[in-house]
Amino acid sequence: MRSYSFFTIVLLCLAILLIDALAFYWLLSITRPITSILLKNSIYIAFWIFTIGLITSILLLKIKLELVAPERQQLIISRLYGLTVSSFIPKFIFVVIISILYFSNFVFSEQESLIIIPLIGVFSGFLPFFVILYAIFSAVYRFKVHHIKLNFDALPMGFNGLRIVHISDLHLGSFNFKYHNLQKAINKINQLKPDFIFFTGDLVNNFAWELRGWDSVLNQLSAKQGKFAVLGNHDYGDYSQWPTPHDKQINFKGIQEFYKKIDFKLLMNEAEVFENSDTQIAIIGAENWGNIDFKKYGDLQKALEKVDDSNFKILLSHDPSHWPEEVAHHTDVALTLSGHTHGMQAGISFRNKKWSPIKYKYKHWAGLYKEGGQYLYVTRGLGWMGFPGRLGMRPEITLIELSCAKDMT
Repeated sequence: MRSYSFFTIVLLCLAILLIDALAFYWLLSITRPITSILLKNSIYIAFWIFTIGLITSILLLKIKLELVAPERQQLIISRLYGLTVSSFIPKFIFVVIISILYFSNFVFSEQESLIIIPLIGVFSGFLPFFVILYAIFSAVYRFKVHHIKLNFDALPMGFNGLRIVHISDLHLGSFNFKYHNLQKAINKINQLKPDFIFFTGDLVNNFAWELRGWDSVLNQLSAKQGKFAVLGNHDYGDYSQWPTPHDKQINFKGIQEFYKKIDFKLLMNEAEVFENSDTQIAIIGAENWGNIDFKKYGDLQKALEKVDDSNFKILLSHDPSHWPEEVAHHTDVALTLSGHTHGMQAGISFRNKKWSPIKYKYKHWAGLYKEGGQYLYVTRGLGWMGFPGRLGMRPEITLIELSCAKDMT
């Protein structure tokens, strides 16, 4: 996770103070109808106690962050994010809505304004606050199963009805060794009785020590034919400063070795071929390949080297920006599975409709995409990073059932 300087944190606190000053200005207006001076002053004092307490907490957490062991830093960073978002966003919405209402005073009469605007103001401030609390304390572990059915002309009949569970972006360091929080997801996955389980990267936030104790949890995952994984951008240790390159390499090796403990085959620019009734499918794994801000470790041509052209191909590649650049219309890979975006952990998802600010950075950011006869599925991920919650983008387990189009009746 990115480390912010103390100067940046001070600027953040100043931004919070500015929004709070604007919020207090409008608070004075909407509390005007209150006749009790004692009640008014109590509201004002409570407002500033909360503001000063919040800013003080953020500064103290930043100081504490520099003093504690790495194992404790993730928890502190999450608290920083949680405190900031839960305070800043509701007050920002409150300021915007009240400003619009007051500057559009032709909508209400003066008498109506004294009642309606304060009510809307209170609602606009408190509703986002409680929604964010729900995102942090409940939705973040409400695992949702997405069921996708795909038909392919090229799928060998021997693999008709193949069941794939796709998961991604565990970011185990964010769980803070609370193993029980993932147990419900493990149970859901096993109940789906998959033939394959595919994990598409970001097992950790940065460090191999985040994996301590998780082997006993992830070992419970069961698949009839195999479990496969690829690496994500966070798995290489590129977001931390290391004493020596050797230390970074030891960390990286520890992450690779962990996959052996949980019986996952880690594919590093390589492929595995499965045969059934004289027909084959190829599981291909590319290392991380990103178009924006990230190092490119992936070598798709190397991964495809030993795969016969007649094979039905499934590609695991962490970053969905890889698909339009090197896969779709460039290869005969039928299905690509990716993660990485998390759906930004915030957005709107209702039936077939979805929206998130992340769409302005990534063209393919959640769900199923098709180009010609090739498909890409981007999962919203199981874990979280940064903001310790999920708002409208629940953690995802994806069941993909493959059918041979020739068998359709």
